[in-house]
Amino acid sequence: HLRFIYGQPYFYNTLETGTDEYTWGSSADGNFKDMDLSGVGNITPSSSRSDVLWGTAFSNINTASGIIENAAAVTSITAAQVAEARFFRAFDYFLLVQTFGGVPLDLGSGELKFNTSASRKSVRNTVPEVYSKAIFPDLIQAVADLPAAPRATGTVTKTVARLYLAKAYLTYAWWLQNPNNIPTYPASPRTDPAGKDAQYYFQQAYDIAAQGIDNPGSFGLENTFYDLHVGGNDRNKEMLLYADHTQESAFYNGAPIISGSDAEAGNGRNGAVWMVTWNYTVVRSAPNANGTGSGVSSVQREAAPSLGRPYTRMAPAIGPFLTTFADKTLDSRYDGTFATVYRANWPKGGTTNAVLYNANDLPVVPGDPIISFLEDESQTANIVYPTGASFAGKTSNNVGAGVLPGRADFVVNPLGISRIVFPNLWKMGVYRTDNGNGLGQPNATSTRPFKIAKFSELYFIAADAAVKGATTVAGKSARDLINVLRARAGKWKFSNKNNAAFVADNSAAMIAATPATIDINYILAERSR
Repeated sequence: HLRFIYGQPYFYNTLETGTDEYTWGSSADGNFKDMDLSGVGNITPSSSRSDVLWGTAFSNINTASGIIENAAAVTSITAAQVAEARFFRAFDYFLLVQTFGGVPLDLGSGELKFNTSASRKSVRNTVPEVYSKAIFPDLIQAVADLPAAPRATGTVTKTVARLYLAKAYLTYAWWLQNPNNIPTYPASPRTDPAGKDAQYYFQQAYDIAAQGIDNPGSFGLENTFYDLHVGGNDRNKEMLLYADHTQESAFYNGAPIISGSDAEAGNGRNGAVWMVTWNYTVVRSAPNANGTGSGVSSVQREAAPSLGRPYTRMAPAIGPFLTTFADKTLDSRYDGTFATVYRANWPKGGTTNAVLYNANDLPVVPGDPIISFLEDESQTANIVYPTGASFAGKTSNNVGAGVLPGRADFVVNPLGISRIVFPNLWKMGVYRTDNGNGLGQPNATSTRPFKIAKFSELYFIAADAAVKGATTVAGKSARDLINVLRARAGKWKFSNKNNAAFVADNSAAMIAATPATIDINYILAERSR
């Protein structure tokens, strides 16, 4: 179910390409350019990669309906297990209605009925009908019947049901309000069948999200942003829902765990992070002290969080580096999101040189930085860039990066980031424990669980609803809620940039820097961070 949607690279593209976060990369094909909505492609019903969801969700929904409809005949199925089916039926309908507008509730045997025969009948219900008949009732029942703690690793609970119920209320309230006058399909009045207005649903969203925060069950916030995303800790207490994978078994992983060249998609593969990985493997260092000789691949393809298999189909926009993550000193989230320093690993690939020569013909050894993305523009005036991929007469570089006096690593300033060369997404990067002393299995898709829903999202939903006028309770104003997450963001335990432990608590400064009045744009920026 989840693995056929989340981690699927073309669905990931559908969610990210064309937003403030990602655009098409230098190796993008029509799958990515069409979704960018920037004029380089043309999105049509046949070219949209939302087909990943459309082609998967309805069979999931029908299976869930079969369980709900027939569970009473099987005495071993508990109400809590039926609630799992209700959760996922609502979950899939919620994805569909956000993506396509109104969708069919009748799959051939009646609305929300289990269908066992082929049917060519399809009538799309309206958006209010999908919410009021399917999503809200199923999630309300799921909250009532699901356990507070998961019955098995990764199964759903009251907390995740509350999160999606609150999120559905919030999304529906925005749909009713429609501030940007966006058309809907099928055409229908922006009125609620129950006669409630948008403000009622904003309040419901706030109340349910607050209940989720106050009744966490076995869930909660990780101590640091790094803890939330570091490999090996994916099934942590903050994760409410994820598409599971494992390096222990190809069968349970849903994809090969050893591969010379695995496909990026199909059969539940988790290949999303490949799309946002640039081809760092073309970087070269020189074998000779004068910067000459046959260039050596000094950063080789490795199954590691900062590296992995490069596809370069998507590239981060410049805005995140200049604006969204403007604070890279107090706030740990930039360092905990991107891979900005690429370190020499050539011995793992069998290259025997003890030393290579890099920027400014300076020596580098395994573990040293080879290419670094600078945090700001303060040193840009001192950077010298080549006119091509490398400096004249030199075999090092090969990616058009610049040099700073006295530094052995090549550098790229934020405004030098391009569709070709950009920071990788460390927080989603490949993590394995079977690399040994080598490069591991970088051509097998990721065996990490793909994160879908976090406990921290309850704070964003409640803050969003509060900004939209929901009546708040003491200690849970929009600013209070956002500051819980900003305080956590100020806590460091490790620096990815320096590849070393780094302990700091900047939470007080982070809270002090929060605007006195929170608006929706600030919440969206915090979500992006």
